[in-house]
Amino acid sequence: MTNERKKDFTMRITQANKTEMIVILYEMVLAYLDDAEDTFEDRDAFKESIKKTRECMNELMNSLDYQFELSQMLFRLYVFIGKTLTASVAHHVREPLAGVRAIIEKLHSAYQEVSGQDHSESVMANTQTVYAGLTYGRRSLNENCYSVVNRGYFA
Repeated sequence: MTNERKKDFTMRITQANKTEMIVILYEMVLAYLDDAEDTFEDRDAFKESIKKTRECMNELMNSLDYQFELSQMLFRLYVFIGKTLTASVAHHVREPLAGVRAIIEKLHSAYQEVSGQDHSESVMANTQTVYAGLTYGRRSLNENCYSVVNRGYFA
């Protein structure tokens, strides 16, 4: 994953509520699966991409609230995905990754729809607020980014 993509995920995480965090984690899984596909020929890089994918999956497992039946079903699905990723590394095959991608894309789509209905506050408190926009220059498109930082110190 590129550093720019990591910065984008980091900025989105600082502004996200609980449901948006799940959407971002699914997007990170998909990004690391892309990396795994791209680096398949290099065993070490492939293994590292799968490792990062599994770390995201572990974070998804840790976010489950087991008092709901849906969480228990998601847990079993996440365990299946983890086993599939492990088998992919052990046998150095990429075919199982397509199945994992299909499952994650469906879950991502569902959570993205739900996140549009979740208007709760951001999970992280006291983070900087980022305002960004595009303006038209004479011969170019300019990107502006303004950051308001408040780290708990009040004047």
